[in-house]
Amino acid sequence: MNSKRKLVSLLAALAACFTALVSNAKAAGRYLEVTYPPSTQTNELSLGVTYRLWIPEGVKTVRGVVVHQHGCGVGSRKGAEPGAHDLHWQALCKKWDCALLMPSYHQEEKDNCRLWCDPRNGSHKTFLKCLADFAAQSGHPELERAPWCLWGHSGGGFWSSLMQTMYPERIVAIWFRSGTAFEYWEKGEVVKPEIPAAAMGIPMMMNPGAKENGDKRFSSAWTGTLAMFKAYRAKGAPAGFAPDPRTAHETGDSRYLAIPFFDACLALRLPEKGSKSQALKPVNQKAAWLAPLMGDAAEPAAKFSGSVAESVWLPGEAFAKAWTHYVKTGATEDTTPPPAPTNVKATAKPDGIALAWDAEADFESGLTAFLIERDGQPLAQFPEKPQNRYGRPLFQNMSYGDTPVAPLLDFQFTDKTVKAGEKHVYRILSVNSAGLKSAASKATNTP
Repeated sequence: MNSKRKLVSLLAALAACFTALVSNAKAAGRYLEVTYPPSTQTNELSLGVTYRLWIPEGVKTVRGVVVHQHGCGVGSRKGAEPGAHDLHWQALCKKWDCALLMPSYHQEEKDNCRLWCDPRNGSHKTFLKCLADFAAQSGHPELERAPWCLWGHSGGGFWSSLMQTMYPERIVAIWFRSGTAFEYWEKGEVVKPEIPAAAMGIPMMMNPGAKENGDKRFSSAWTGTLAMFKAYRAKGAPAGFAPDPRTAHETGDSRYLAIPFFDACLALRLPEKGSKSQALKPVNQKAAWLAPLMGDAAEPAAKFSGSVAESVWLPGEAFAKAWTHYVKTGATEDTTPPPAPTNVKATAKPDGIALAWDAEADFESGLTAFLIERDGQPLAQFPEKPQNRYGRPLFQNMSYGDTPVAPLLDFQFTDKTVKAGEKHVYRILSVNSAGLKSAASKATNTP
């Protein structure tokens, strides 16, 4: 191959590694993707990795990054690939002008997960590099230094617990779903990190599945998160414990508590909008609600009569009420309907009237389906049978690891029962996972 062809090949490879994507996902915003190949250098990531980022439309300054980190194994990393398109997590990010980041480490079955889930093996460097590259690519230089909300499942929780010791000043809060490295470093299976005092100022929620307790394969997810909770809480850390009574290692309906948790912590800790400083606010623990460990009732910290060092920390009244319902049932309550669909358009096609619309996920309960009305009467539900093996049925379905399932549906429906020349009026309603219906969209006539 001559030098010119080599240069062309190199440029093509680089273009493949970093791409600005025009996505078919319906949430308005910008999708970016970057891939890094495996490194052969010492203390660098020896696996390839792809990072996918979503930035909400209209954001002038990115205030934070919500990191949704998958667990170990091929299935987990493949399941993470559509994650940046998750409408419910996007709703959280949109509210707080945050970016949504979905890493996907190229781990094969033969590979040791700790090649990436221990960030000291190099994944922390590629993580920081992706933020710098996304900052340059997006025109949002603040991305490189914006604070993080870390959500980690299994090996992702392992990764998050070590990142907590390395970059405590960058972390708004952490959600540990069935995973932490704590028990492993206490046993000497991995090198025990130095834990800076700042790590004890980070809000944390431990969220194991109750069915992991005593399970042959996943019992360490229960014992590890419980041991970490007790150790960190005894040191005064704002740490909570939210066992999921319905699940084992799968994530179940935990998103309905995780999203409110980050919502509450972002409110507590982000600097004021427009502030030049990105320094996080300290947590005022006097304003918290507390509950006894393994209990299901909470009260304001000022009224709590138990041992604070052994109590479950909860970041406020609204979250405490959601937590109370979740630890009893594995779900949360919702009494507010979702927002109505917008921008409904009807187009005549050879096979019928094609409808297209925009919609946003309900902040509390996500999005399950749409109800199509024609001339004021029910016509169809789309999708007809929403799916989810692991929890409430969702429009985007949901994987074992709390991500949408590809292929993703579009906000489109074709009325194939209409006859040529007929004129009709269409309206569309959203339905959230609690079964609540939105108001109808504005009426749209056939062309």
